[in-house]
Amino acid sequence: MTRRTTLVLAAASAVGVGNIYFVQALTPLIAADLRVGPGAAAAVVTATQAGYTVGICLVAPLGDRFCPRRLALTLFTLSGVALAVAGGMPNVALLAAAASVVGITSVGVQVIAAAAAGMAPDARRGTVLGVLLSGSIGGMLLARGAAGALGDWLGWRAPYAVAAATTLAATPALMVALRGSPAARSGIAYPRLVAEPLRLLAVEPELRRSCIYQALGFASFTAFWTAAALLLSGPAYGFGASAVGLLALVGAATMACAPLAGRQVDRLGADTVTAASMLGLLAAAAVLTAGAAGGAVGLTALVAGALILDVAMQSGMVANSVRIFGVRPEARSRMNTAYMTCAYFAGTTGSLLGAQTYRYGGWPAVCALMALLAALSLGHLTVDWHRLRAARGISAPERG
Repeated sequence: MTRRTTLVLAAASAVGVGNIYFVQALTPLIAADLRVGPGAAAAVVTATQAGYTVGICLVAPLGDRFCPRRLALTLFTLSGVALAVAGGMPNVALLAAAASVVGITSVGVQVIAAAAAGMAPDARRGTVLGVLLSGSIGGMLLARGAAGALGDWLGWRAPYAVAAATTLAATPALMVALRGSPAARSGIAYPRLVAEPLRLLAVEPELRRSCIYQALGFASFTAFWTAAALLLSGPAYGFGASAVGLLALVGAATMACAPLAGRQVDRLGADTVTAASMLGLLAAAAVLTAGAAGGAVGLTALVAGALILDVAMQSGMVANSVRIFGVRPEARSRMNTAYMTCAYFAGTTGSLLGAQTYRYGGWPAVCALMALLAALSLGHLTVDWHRLRAARGISAPERG
């Protein structure tokens, strides 16, 4: 697992993740060109996200049955074709259908992550996964901006064509980079393979606690971003929708922080970095409370708090990923499916909680909700530490 191989896989992850998010910048252009309302155009975004969720549940587990290299290449090729087809659709219904296929096949990113975890030595797994996460963040941010600019210039179909060409061009590099990926070991039937993540969640304590940490942290994260849009567009600030997008750009800082967090996981262990990320979430909630003041002081607090929140969230994600990939090498894709499903469900729940909390309690209540979720996660980790010490007779948290 050389540095060059890691960078190639990170670049491929950026391409795959970008394919999920770039359409978010194109909905006004799609609505105008296909002569539909904004709600109908937004269905393309929903279809892409729904397809990705289906892919995580029904396709990603195949990484434990089939050769990860072949599966990733197949998914990237199908994704490139689906993107090309989507760009030629004459109406929004057919475009949404093609977008759902784009979402399903974009889980090639998850196959890459599981394969990279198997290729990396134990002492460098955190570093490798941190670099891959950095690539994913970069892909998400760059895709939105590039698609918006290109769409304004050449129309919404042009970004689809460029995404298709980029995705297909990534397959030869993937073919070389994944040569050292471990061969699939599972021969179990597909229905059982798909049901296996739920069973693993029940029987694997390390997977279960990683899912709990990530779920509580991600729910806090999505609660903030949902409520932040309401705060910035409300009377305290009176900004437009673009202000939320500009605030989200602070997440670019995590591109540099994710590899650093990975190195710290390799050096200090996943539990230590997880604890630090939870403390970071608590600190973010405290800083963000001042955002209710409005004006320059409030906006400074929002930017600083969002930065702390993003760094803490991504650091925790690296630590949790290293923990689950260190268990059951033959079932890494199924473990990852369970983990990502819990994270997505928690993110949706956090968004709903954030919106309702802001509606009835305002911004201070949202910050209190974030702090509560982080405190619950930290409390659970503390209980786990004591349980591990009692069960194994150790005097310090278990590494990884």
